[in-house]
Amino acid sequence: MKKISFRSAVLAAVVGVAGALVSGTGATAQEFTLKLHQFLPAQAHVPKNVLDVWADNVERDSGGRIKIERYPSMQLGGSPPELIEQVTDGAVDIIWTVIGYTPGRFPRTEVFELPFILPNAEVGSRAFWSMVNSTMLDHEFKDVHVLGAWVHDAGLFHSDKPINSLEDLNGMKIRGASRTVNMLLEELGASPVGMPVPAVPESLSKGVINAATLPWGVVSSLKVPELVHNHTEFTGNALYTATFLFAMNKDTYNSLPADLQKVIDDNSDIEFSGFAGSVQEANVAPSKAAAATLGNQLVVLDAEQTAIWREAAQPVYDNWAMDMDAKGYDGKALIAEAEALIAKYTAAQ
Repeated sequence: MKKISFRSAVLAAVVGVAGALVSGTGATAQEFTLKLHQFLPAQAHVPKNVLDVWADNVERDSGGRIKIERYPSMQLGGSPPELIEQVTDGAVDIIWTVIGYTPGRFPRTEVFELPFILPNAEVGSRAFWSMVNSTMLDHEFKDVHVLGAWVHDAGLFHSDKPINSLEDLNGMKIRGASRTVNMLLEELGASPVGMPVPAVPESLSKGVINAATLPWGVVSSLKVPELVHNHTEFTGNALYTATFLFAMNKDTYNSLPADLQKVIDDNSDIEFSGFAGSVQEANVAPSKAAAATLGNQLVVLDAEQTAIWREAAQPVYDNWAMDMDAKGYDGKALIAEAEALIAKYTAAQ
């Protein structure tokens, strides 16, 4: 039984061998071992309940001919922002990453990270996948084979002191989840600090930051509620969401026989992306309950209070649209397209 591994140093040679194996021995005689690399611990919510589900389904549907080796917590080396290069170059076969870790590389995706644009993760994920699938595969994502594109549950503040009003942000050093979140924090008077998710706990414990923008779904695995004891969320649409990319090396995908490509494709569509978003949403309640058990304070800003924040966030929309215009895109048209897709999937929910 043949085992095929895709490492960047020998990628071209391996792809040639793979082609020879397909034509010379027949697809049923071979095993494809694919390396999946990502940045969170294996027991964290997304690796356990989204990525492992996908990998298990692919292994089952392939009749065991595909094996997915799972490498959490950057076990194969590098830092989270390097994941996209690892899969593009063929150092690994599959990655899951936060798109915002490489600001500016996938500019149009940021429209789904604008403040207060999304009602929930499943709607946002279906809308995001639809835009990626319809307009971005030959542009932003031309160097990878996209398996999934989704957003997380509502992002909120986790802070060392209560955040009840805009004024409370003045002078605070806050971890921003993406470029657009950093734009928002700066607009609202805070000092944004960019860093990958795994760096948040140490930065909070050492006082490098006073607060972090994170969704509920990830805070338990990072033990954030043990480090800060105040959480501020909003009524209605989310303060922000971050976008995720689940992608495969193109040469890896192209080396698979057609029936195994179909196995990958059948498990990697809008339904999977919507599923990923809904799974992240499902972890909100238990994470909030765990924080409450620790005696933490949960601040929920009502609709009237949230409206003040939404109005204060409007310049982020204007500045982002102008930034897109400067890059050759129609910024306002992108916002309108995203809002139309969000409305479509909200109505269907």
